[in-house]
Amino acid sequence: MRFDVLILGSSSATPIYGRHPTAQLINVNEQLYLVDCGEGTQVQLIKYGVRSNRIKHIFISHLHGDHYLGLIGLISSMHLVGRKDELHIYGPPGLKEIIELHFLHSQTELRYSLYIHTTQDSTNNVVLENENLRVSTFPLSHRIACTGFRFDENKRLPAIDREKVTTIGIPTALLPLIKRGHDYTAPDGTVYRWQELTIAPAPPRSYAYCSDTVKTSSYLPYIQQVDLLYHEATFLDEMRDRAAATYHTTALQAAEIAAEVGAKKLLIGHYSARYKDLKPLLHESKSVFGATQLALEGKWYSI
Repeated sequence: MRFDVLILGSSSATPIYGRHPTAQLINVNEQLYLVDCGEGTQVQLIKYGVRSNRIKHIFISHLHGDHYLGLIGLISSMHLVGRKDELHIYGPPGLKEIIELHFLHSQTELRYSLYIHTTQDSTNNVVLENENLRVSTFPLSHRIACTGFRFDENKRLPAIDREKVTTIGIPTALLPLIKRGHDYTAPDGTVYRWQELTIAPAPPRSYAYCSDTVKTSSYLPYIQQVDLLYHEATFLDEMRDRAAATYHTTALQAAEIAAEVGAKKLLIGHYSARYKDLKPLLHESKSVFGATQLALEGKWYSI
């Protein structure tokens, strides 16, 4: 099953050097989820061949403009191109008011149903669960209320061992039951345990999104053992004081966090406009956590 992340925006604060404010698209078994929606997100979706009407859920981490100012435009464009499916948005208190105020004064009545779910920045909650995954929130530590998101793939059913079931002659109609843990009794009375008739699935995968935050230990329990960790790395560590003053993280600190929580891979982004060349950020992070990659716009990262 597909579980990939497309980087749409990787810049902090402003678009610069061809980089755009923060936005990511997650594809889980061909279901699309948008995480943050900085300015120009819908243009990026078009550029990378993504139909916005396939997105059913949007998650906004906080109300600094570089993380949500593209949202009104995206919602409006979905309306203009005739969207009919409902859309769910998850975000901090105040987001609902912002959206409703815009549509009030533009006299816009959407053609589709829009549901806005308020997240809590002080607690850990499951906000979405479906057949593919579970999405939970956790508090980050930024200058304003800010929420991280963790995407956990649901445990998959085992695969049928086709060679064994064919040799035994098990009717095809019984295979779904075997996948769900039912044994098979042959006409001669032989009992075949479901475990010997199936192939164990791969372990469930996970992705954690840590938007703007100063480095603290408070959110680490929520991102333990994650397969891919996205963590902001706005500055080089030589600017650690500046990072602390602005409630951001350095590339070195992001790597320290990845190592501490036992992440398998680290993706760093939210680059300051002071860095045209991103290689120093990557080198600094890799000096502590080797499995680090830069979040590069237009690139898919498989989990």
